[in-house]
Amino acid sequence: MIEFLDPRAEASAPIEPYALSVDPTAGPIVIGLLANGFPDSANFLAHVEKALARELPAARFHHYDKGDASSVVPDPLLETIISECGAVVAAYGH
Repeated sequence: MIEFLDPRAEASAPIEPYALSVDPTAGPIVIGLLANGFPDSANFLAHVEKALARELPAARFHHYDKGDASSVVPDPLLETIISECGAVVAAYGH
């Protein structure tokens, strides 16, 4: 007999719901897509844009790339994103 075990551990902290600070269905919104500099992160976000555009047809998208996966977002780029976008999807990891 084969026994399958679930490798997921039980949560050690209570789950807290994440509340968005912007309602993307309330009207037109600009969503920033921030690539992290890993190979294909920009390509991945192009697919994310297509999926979001199907759900949020009034949304517009701006693409950003921090260019170096080992660094934080430079302040000038961060200021640009903040001034141009109501929400941001950041691709971190690879």
